[in-house]
Amino acid sequence: MGWGLPVVLFLIFVCAGCSLPSRTLDNANMSAPAMEPEWIRNGEPIEIEDLSWYPTDEVERLMDNEVYQIGKYRDMAVFVERVDVKPFARVYTHFEKGRYRAFEPRD
Repeated sequence: MGWGLPVVLFLIFVCAGCSLPSRTLDNANMSAPAMEPEWIRNGEPIEIEDLSWYPTDEVERLMDNEVYQIGKYRDMAVFVERVDVKPFARVYTHFEKGRYRAFEPRD
């Protein structure tokens, strides 16, 4: 009688562990890697607004209604934040859904 409860609790613990979701990465659930032009990956600047804007490592989460397209450069749309005014602090290119790569001018 004394071993019945611990055995039942042990079996519940073991079975509950089997039903937990797997913690391994599932390639089907991962999003495809972002595809950016090679010139951005190589750190080449955007020439717009009479300045050279260099890519940063920052990719910001912005909603589409938070940015405004100010032009195109090498077939890439260039955006600024809707609330920003000239002189712009940053410009952005579309990285992936809801994410934009930040570019900053260099002194």
